[in-house]
Amino acid sequence: MEMDFERCYRAVDSRDQRFDGWFYTGVTSTGIYCRPSCPAITPKRQNVRFFPSAAAAQGAGLRACRRCRPDAAPGSPHWDIRADVVGRAMRLIADGVVDRAGVPGLASRLGYTERHLHRMLSAEMGAGPLALARAQRAQTARILIETTDLGMAEIAFAAGFGSVRQFNDTLREVYASAPSDLRTARGRQQAATGAGTITLRLAYRPPLHAQALLDFLAVRALPGVDEVRDGTYRRGLRLPHGTGEVALTPADGHVAATLRLTDLRDLAPAVARCRRLLDLDADPTAIDATLAADPALARAVATEPGVRLPRAVDGFEMAVRAVVGQQVSVTAAQKTLTRLLTHQVDHEVDEADGDRTPGQSHDQPGGAAGPLRGFLSAEELLSLPDSLFGMPSARRETLRGLARVVVDGALDLAPGVDREEAVRRLLALPGIGPWTANYLAMRALGDPDILLSTDLAVRRGAAALGLPDTQKTLDGYAERWRPWRSYATIRLWRAA
Repeated sequence: MEMDFERCYRAVDSRDQRFDGWFYTGVTSTGIYCRPSCPAITPKRQNVRFFPSAAAAQGAGLRACRRCRPDAAPGSPHWDIRADVVGRAMRLIADGVVDRAGVPGLASRLGYTERHLHRMLSAEMGAGPLALARAQRAQTARILIETTDLGMAEIAFAAGFGSVRQFNDTLREVYASAPSDLRTARGRQQAATGAGTITLRLAYRPPLHAQALLDFLAVRALPGVDEVRDGTYRRGLRLPHGTGEVALTPADGHVAATLRLTDLRDLAPAVARCRRLLDLDADPTAIDATLAADPALARAVATEPGVRLPRAVDGFEMAVRAVVGQQVSVTAAQKTLTRLLTHQVDHEVDEADGDRTPGQSHDQPGGAAGPLRGFLSAEELLSLPDSLFGMPSARRETLRGLARVVVDGALDLAPGVDREEAVRRLLALPGIGPWTANYLAMRALGDPDILLSTDLAVRRGAAALGLPDTQKTLDGYAERWRPWRSYATIRLWRAA
């Protein structure tokens, strides 16, 4: 959204929550900044400034409003659409790259100098990479303060601060409160959910068609990795500093998230990956308006508003799922993937205790379901015996070739990667064609404008809606759905 004063002020005056995360409202007379939807009295025009990011508002000396919690607003959908350097940088910062590798690491990942990267981010976001990461650290620290019993020193380092003093100074500046004052009765009550457990709300812009998300994920769930039960999606996570498990339950205005992490430094990247998985930073109003302009999709949009694009928490996992799923049904792909995963779990447990009955859960007696784990890593896939794959040798070698380039660093499937370059490298691998590369661009890399016109289910969905159902004619027809053809793909799958 362009920072046009009149447009922004109208959004604030109407308390339109669709604009939360697009921009932030600074009120100079009170020294605070808010979401556009803040329920407080609309400030006078002469006392208002608008900022493109929470970090920019903080840099102007404003503190976060305690009423509307602007630092917890949905992220800007702008970064999902944009594939340029600023968009990629914002996704990497959200994934914690600055906390782990510093600004030099971020600049190296993007292929720019630190100075040029700072200049680009400051021009568009009103703040450089350090300030943007600092704003994220403050939000992470607040979550830990309010939802755990950890000591303040532990929280400071878990949130990514270099010292307790820096932690204290930042929170006083951002929230106008000492860290101890943020540990409210509500926070202590939440902390009682269990040791090592963090509960929080993931905001989104309504509407959200939660059932469409859960339906999509349930069909593709893998035993021991993820599951959908009683309206909640649970899955295991591989994170930069360890492992974790998350339970995500859609609710009115937010998704309730319960995280169990082996290392609390992984909170910010875990949250970022959950938001990305459920596409919570999307702008459903803009997407649905474009798709509903087509009479063939209008009824589907009206009946099911807010259908999102299910994405991924792990790019390599999605790549393996895509390759295994080539030219086979979803059910057949699940059987193959389950066999690979079961072998890896059995192998790990046999190394640990050597006396377990094959097929029995190590975590609970009698084979009962235990904790969920992350998907196979590239290194683990390369260690699996050939006999386990149960697929044509060419496809098995495609999986191994994919794993090798990921291990070697020749292929990056992280959220901040250059999408076009990643697709080119995927297409250069034997056994990976346009369908697989584009499927990964859509789900692993988050490209919102991919139409899988060669996909049989997509063509069946098009035929069901009275649309052209050959690749060439459908490609031409779909130009009217830009830049949201990935969302049209999801709707065509549902129509099938």
